[in-house]
Parts: sequence; C-alpha cells; structure tokens
Amino acid sequence: MSDVLVTATELRDALSAGRFADGGPARVLDVRWRLDRPDGLPEYRAGHIPGAQYVDLDHELAAHGEPTDGRHPLPPVEALQDAARRWGIDDGDTVVVYDDLKNLSSARAWWLLRYAGVADVRLLDGSLRAWTDAGFDVETGDAALPTPGSVTLAYGALPVLPLEDVAEFADGGLLLDARAGERYRGEVEPIDPRAGHVPGAVSAPTTENVGADGRFHDAEALRTRFTELGALPGIDVGVYCGSGVTAAHQAVALTLAGFTPRVFPGSWSQWSNHPDLPVATGPEPR
Repeated sequence: MSDVLVTATELRDALSAGRFADGGPARVLDVRWRLDRPDGLPEYRAGHIPGAQYVDLDHELAAHGEPTDGRHPLPPVEALQDAARRWGIDDGDTVVVYDDLKNLSSARAWWLLRYAGVADVRLLDGSLRAWTDAGFDVETGDAALPTPGSVTLAYGALPVLPLEDVAEFADGGLLLDARAGERYRGEVEPIDPRAGHVPGAVSAPTTENVGADGRFHDAEALRTRFTELGALPGIDVGVYCGSGVTAAHQAVALTLAGFTPRVFPGSWSQWSNHPDLPVATGPEPR
C-alpha cells in the first residue's frame, strides 16, 4: 500500500514469513486506548493479533508531569527505549501498530517511534477490524514475551512544534486543530481547563481522515481535503488535538497526502493550562 500503511493480508504474510518482503522482521504492537476507557488490556486479552505485544499508551507512550506539560507529554527517550526493547524491537525491524478504534490511538505509537528514529513503522489500515474481517485468527490472553530487543532511540527524527513556537506558527502558517468541531468552537470542553482553540488555528476533525470502515481515505482525497483547508505543497503544517494522541493520526493523514506535519505534542491540554496564553472561540472567520 505505502510505507505508512499495511493491509491485513500483507501483515499476515509477513508474520508467516517472519519478515516483510520490503522491510525487516515483523514486530506487532497493540495500542488499545480511548479517553473514556484508557486501560485497553482487558480488550487486548479478549483477542489480539497473534504475537502482538500490548502497549500501555498512558504509561509507555507518555510521561506524567505538571498540568502545564499537558496530559500526555512525551516520555523520556530512555524510558521509551526500555519499553521498545521489552517489546522485542531491534534496529532494522518493521514495526506494525494497530488498535480497535480506527488507529486513533495507535497512531501515537507510529508517530512517537518515528520521532524516536525507528525508520519503518506502519499502521494496520482498518485496525483490528480489518484483521478479523479478513477471517484471520486472534490470540487470547497475553502473548509470549519476546526476546528483548536492542533498538537504539533518539528523539528528533521528525519535526515538532514546541509550545513556545505555536503562536508564531499559527500567525504565519497553517495550524490544524484535530479535535471535534464543538470543542474547537468552545461549545463544550469535557476535560481541559479552558474551552476554545489556539488563535489562528483551523478546525480539521481527525475523524474525517477515515471512512466508515476505519481505513484512511486515499492519498488524493486526503490531499484535496488538506489543500482546501489551506495546506500548500512543500510547506510544513502544524497539528494539535486535545493531548497529543489524535494529533498523531492527523500526522499520518498529512504524511499520506504528501505534506510534512509538525505535531504540537502538548496540544490543547498544555496550551489551556497556561492562563497567559490567549484562547479563541466560535467558528473560523470566513
């Protein structure tokens, strides 16, 4: 399909062969998480792709600090490296991530591992549903622990947008807000301290990146979508969400469309915890 997505059949064939024909040994990560039910371990144990290692998004793909850091700040790279080695990842492996929610949570693992220097990370297009719809078997309980890996990680392989650069970026570039429209407009705010959006940001709900089957729209459709929102070829596009999770999903879609996304890791949960930073509400100006 692409160097970002993999089909269920391609993954099944790679697992059978032990490696991808166009990549390295296959390592599979199950990243079940959702805002209302962050512990995905029970769902993982009820049925997962054979051999997939469960990844705890809240504790392995995020750190926990002050509210001014946001709800899902990036973990220290040493901690992420320790986790990746527990998952059995070596340098040169092809890592496939998935969840059961249209890749809205597993995209965090895709982006974070890519940012940390893992060159070949792919998402199972259509998530776990694509695997089960294809009639492939699932495994219950906990997968056997792999031989510890030896991957070496270092942050900086992808561009990011730190808090101190967000306002200036929004003034001169395209900053996309990946949350639902009602949160962007400030009509509701279920979890963060202030409602609204970063001034100058454009509403671009992440859910519009995929179809009803959970598969990403094709590259041309995604390119059209982002172009209509103001993206231009060859320029960086910034993106944020509530806490830096679904912003990664937007980064996947932007990458598929041929753009270079810059994720604001702290996202709205960080911005809204700084009372000195301005907040806009209502629809975008026409």
